[in-house]
Amino acid sequence: MTPWISAFRPRTLPLALASIFTAGFLARAAGQLNGPVVALAALTTVLLQVLSNLANDYGDSQNGADSVHRQGPQRAVQSGAITSAQMLRAMWICGTLALVSGLVLLWQALGAAGLGWALGFLALGLAAIWAAVNYTAGSRPYGYAGLGDLSVFVFFGLVGVCGTYFLQTQTLPSAVLLPAAALGFFATAVLNVNNIRDIDSDVLAGKITIPVRLGAVRARRYHGLLLGLGLGCAVVFVALSYRSPWQWLFVAAVPLLLFNGYQVWHRQEPMQIDPLLKQMALSTLVFTLLFGLGQVLAG
Repeated sequence: MTPWISAFRPRTLPLALASIFTAGFLARAAGQLNGPVVALAALTTVLLQVLSNLANDYGDSQNGADSVHRQGPQRAVQSGAITSAQMLRAMWICGTLALVSGLVLLWQALGAAGLGWALGFLALGLAAIWAAVNYTAGSRPYGYAGLGDLSVFVFFGLVGVCGTYFLQTQTLPSAVLLPAAALGFFATAVLNVNNIRDIDSDVLAGKITIPVRLGAVRARRYHGLLLGLGLGCAVVFVALSYRSPWQWLFVAAVPLLLFNGYQVWHRQEPMQIDPLLKQMALSTLVFTLLFGLGQVLAG
C-alpha cells in the first residue's frame, strides 16, 4: 500500500479541505450550518483531490514531465512502483466514487424539490472531474498550457466555498465571494511554489506553466501578489461585515504567509523550495481555521 498512499499525496488534502471548512464556518456564523452536507462535501472533495493526484502522476509520466530531471519527490508511475494500467484503473474507481459521493451530497442538500439546482451542481461536479483528470492527462492537458492556476482558483476557491455554502443555506450573499477568492489565491500560491520548483524540468518536457512563461524572478513576484490578494480579500470581507474584533483572528496567520513569501523569494535551488509546498498548504489551513473561528466567535 505504500506506493498508493504516496500517490494519493496526503499532504495536499488539507488544502483541498480548506474551502469546505471555510464554507462550514461561514454557514455556522450565519446560523445555518448543515453538518451532513459539510461532511459529504469534504468526502467528495477528498476523492476529487486524490483523483487529481493520480491523474497528475499518470499524465506527467505519459507526457514526459516526470523524468530524471524533475527535482521533486519521485512519482509512483515514474518509479515503476505502479504501472500505467493500474493507475488508470485507480483513476476510474476514484472518479466513480467521487461522482457517487457528489450525488449523495446533492440529494442530502437539495432533495427532490431542488432538482433544477441539483442538475446545475451535477454539471459543476462533472466539470470538476474533467478538470481533475485533464490537468496533466489526456491528449491536450491544460496544465501544460499554463491554465492550471485558473482552474485551481476556480475549483479550490470559488466553487469550493460558494458551492458548499449554497448547499447548506440555499442562498449566496455576494460577500461570500471574498473569502472564496482568498482561498483561491492561496491555493494558486501552493501550485505556484510547485511550478517554481519544477521550472527547469517543465521546460524540458514542454510544460508551459505560469512560472515557465514568467521566468523565475517574475514568478516569485507573482507569488507575492497571490499572497497579498488573498489577505486583501479577507481584510475587505471583515471590513464590510465587521461585528467584533474576533473577526481579525486570521491576522495571526499572517507571519506564516510572510515567511512563505520571503523563503520563496530567497531560495533558489529546487530542493530548497520543495518544503515550502507543505508549509504553504498548512499555512492556508491555519488561515482557514483562524478566519472561520473568528467569524463564528463574532456571533
